[in-house]
Amino acid sequence: MSHTNNLVFKGLKIVSWIIFVGLCIEAGGLLVNFFFNIFNPDFVQNLYQKLDLSDLYESSQWAFYSMYSFILFIAILKAYLFYLVIVLVTKIDLVKPFNSFVSKQIAQISYYTFSIGLLSFIARQSAKNLQHYGYQTDMLNEFWTDGQAFILMAAVIYIIATIFSKGVALQTENDLTV
Repeated sequence: MSHTNNLVFKGLKIVSWIIFVGLCIEAGGLLVNFFFNIFNPDFVQNLYQKLDLSDLYESSQWAFYSMYSFILFIAILKAYLFYLVIVLVTKIDLVKPFNSFVSKQIAQISYYTFSIGLLSFIARQSAKNLQHYGYQTDMLNEFWTDGQAFILMAAVIYIIATIFSKGVALQTENDLTV
């Protein structure tokens, strides 16, 4: 492998770690924000993203918990997705990349990406449904605006996983032939 490709791959590892840490901080901040919304709603203005859903909590606890569950699940799934990416980029052997671990890892990344997209779509539709009943959910749209992008990205990653799976089968067949 050339020096330039090796340098680019190390850069991708660093970027993956930075994104992972950022997503973990976001998920942790939203979790803390959730508890403050329940126990001390006056302090929410000083917290991360200032996501104040205390009016929703007072109107309907069911709506509050369902919307916050969507927010937290999506944030945690995004962090876990990049954990899987980090595992992939640290354990991949670039000299012989077609192996069963890489194939399974890429497939798993596509499944989690699709899950994020699907959950974002369901959350967006649920928020729109709550708006029909008079609840204010406009401030939540930023948490699931990228659902369609995740679904499309999942399709592309799944195609790559299928190609890797076929590559593993061909390489195994080739190794047995020789």
